[in-house]
Amino acid sequence: MGIVIVEICESNLLQTIEAEQLFESEYPEVSVLISDCLSFCGLCRLKPYALVNGHRIKGKDVDDCINKIRQAIEAELTLYQ
Repeated sequence: MGIVIVEICESNLLQTIEAEQLFESEYPEVSVLISDCLSFCGLCRLKPYALVNGHRIKGKDVDDCINKIRQAIEAELTLYQ
């Protein structure tokens, strides 16, 4: 299992892409968990978001969110180097 955990709500807009495959293939240190609910009711319908090691990352659209998630992953990985 990876040292960076990306959690995505199954009702979130990020579910329109293969987020699990995308991030895990790009970063071997990452594990993506798809949850029924992350308890941010309403946010998942408004904006794409994910939790990266417990930190909420959101974007104005899916592409923006993916880029911000990548930045958050990179920041987390620098802590382990």
